[in-house]
Amino acid sequence: MDLSFLKELKKLSSERILVEPRQCRKFHRRSGAIETLRSLYRHSLVLLTDLYQLTMAFGYWKSRVAEREAVFHLFFRENPFGGSFAVAGGLSDVVELLSEFRFDDGDIEYLSGLAGNDARALFEPEFLEYLRTLSLTCDIDAVPEGTVVFAPEPLVRIQGPLLQCQILETALLNIINFQTLIATKAARVCLAARGDAVLEFGLRRAQGIDGGLAASRAAYLGGCTATSNVLAGKLFGIPVKGTHAHSWIMCFDDELEAFQSYAKTMPNNCVFLVDTFDTLRGVRKAAQIGRWLREQGHEMIGIRLDSGDLTSLSIEARKILDEAGFAKSVIIASNDLDEHLIEELKQQGAMISIWGVGTRLATAYDQPALGGVYKLSAVRNESHNWQYKVKLSEQVIKVSNPGIQQIRRYRNAERFLADVIYDVGNPPPEDGSFVELMDHTPRPIPSGTTFDDLLVPVMRQGGIVYDAPLLSLSRDRCQLELDSLTESVKQLKNAQPYPVGLESTLHQLKTNLIEQSRGDPQSFSVSS
Repeated sequence: MDLSFLKELKKLSSERILVEPRQCRKFHRRSGAIETLRSLYRHSLVLLTDLYQLTMAFGYWKSRVAEREAVFHLFFRENPFGGSFAVAGGLSDVVELLSEFRFDDGDIEYLSGLAGNDARALFEPEFLEYLRTLSLTCDIDAVPEGTVVFAPEPLVRIQGPLLQCQILETALLNIINFQTLIATKAARVCLAARGDAVLEFGLRRAQGIDGGLAASRAAYLGGCTATSNVLAGKLFGIPVKGTHAHSWIMCFDDELEAFQSYAKTMPNNCVFLVDTFDTLRGVRKAAQIGRWLREQGHEMIGIRLDSGDLTSLSIEARKILDEAGFAKSVIIASNDLDEHLIEELKQQGAMISIWGVGTRLATAYDQPALGGVYKLSAVRNESHNWQYKVKLSEQVIKVSNPGIQQIRRYRNAERFLADVIYDVGNPPPEDGSFVELMDHTPRPIPSGTTFDDLLVPVMRQGGIVYDAPLLSLSRDRCQLELDSLTESVKQLKNAQPYPVGLESTLHQLKTNLIEQSRGDPQSFSVSS
């Protein structure tokens, strides 16, 4: 490394890392994930889908509606972890998947061997030949990674031939759901840490290789400063951190010998794990080796606590280190941490400056799935008019929104004020209004403010038009977005809802469509 581990770790405690390590840049050119899927999977990923997507695609083709233009939206119905926001993640992998989306000979051969319950081929040869020559022609818009988002705003809008939109569903949900969930969890953990560095340590407990890599990437996006996952460091340019485990200590005759052997081996990477036998005795031994390191021209970085009462142990450890002349040495804590425990430890006065968070972050322990969905909202009829669609349910939260949706975010110089979902054919007027989805209250569009439309072009007519930023820049975007939320919205408990609503015209259209659908299942048509 160009900088010593000591300087790098001290930097983590005081400021955000805005660029990747120089030696990692050759592995990525844009987001840190372009060509990552290709390097991990040497074969096509077009079959990363549920079978029912392909059976429906066959049905569309058989019914001669495969090329009918349609619009789908990917969104989630409830904000995760009982909070009031989420952090959008996964778009970089989506871009790569889209750019490589095609059925190769091996895919077609496999599909040709699938059989129905009569033992006959599930798909006709003509349909498989259609898939073999299929090239995407969709228009896709999405919210950039690192953007703060809210239920039920669309994270992705897909417009194009019905069959193509349908077969993209599962892969897009798989990627966006998980990375958004983990990025959100990481953001919450970092908020609880109040500016302290958070290291992601979840690989050994993650859901497989894919889950471990995606979790490390999303955790960095959400605000973590480094990961223990070396492959993620190589692929995504994330700083990697780590020293030794309890097994290192146990391999030697005594703890002092273990510390000294490690110090001799890696004098520029010394964080000593002190709780193998007796934590405070371990701290004193670490300080003893720290003095030896100083005599050799090096400096002990600090200690790590991995068990016990982290508040009292960190307070006593801080006293020992300070009295021994190591006031600048850091105390790192791990042991099944999450945002709630970190917040509690902070309130108790724990003397911890770096937090190693593993299982509960990488697995989203308290909510293992985001619950994102993918719903049809419009289809062209034979007269080339849009038929807006709405899914009904006895559960109000499951009634979908119609139209070709965009999100407009209003803000002043310091804060986000409100998000308005509108139909692209009818943008909100300056003196317009919206209806909040939380309480169905009509509210005026914030006046005298600036705004941004959040969904940006990703694909046009099947060609990628989005230049994904470096992962570090998306991470920086996340921090700036979080800074633009009020503290009440970011609270870990009893967070206040952020104002999100439907533009009044779209809300009225939805109301009309619901009423008409309940009385007559014919769709509501809109001329274009």
